[in-house]
Amino acid sequence: MNPAPKKAKILQLAVAVARVGLGLVFAWAAIGKLGDPATFADDIANYRLVPASWVGPIAVTVPGVELTVAALLIVGACTRAAAVITSGMLVVFTVAIVQALGRGVNLSCGCFGGTLEPASKWTVVRDLVLLAWAALVAGYGRGEDREDRAAEPTRPG
Repeated sequence: MNPAPKKAKILQLAVAVARVGLGLVFAWAAIGKLGDPATFADDIANYRLVPASWVGPIAVTVPGVELTVAALLIVGACTRAAAVITSGMLVVFTVAIVQALGRGVNLSCGCFGGTLEPASKWTVVRDLVLLAWAALVAGYGRGEDREDRAAEPTRPG
């Protein structure tokens, strides 16, 4: 018996679980931020990374992007692109938290809107796990380009 098909099915299942799980986490995060944009803007400002004039546009843009990639991941459309965007966001979020913790800034991570979750090393660990999920989806998920469609077997008739 050839173990390759079994490994392929396990990988396919792992990618699907990571894709939907990541989508649900990002949907939850976006909804929390959309529900309390003022608190999210305050959280962004507390990181002390961007000029004050950027805080409002970032506070409006981030939840919209999160919700968009969440929807794409959950429904399985453009999954590679959504996972790459998600990976980029997670890298930025992780670097922001690490630098704030390194400077001794005591703040709410702002990850899920107005939850007042303090940024901690566990926030970094969670983001790194989510980044691993995103990398798995980006590396092995389905994209929506010509090569992916060309690689799919054609059905007769």
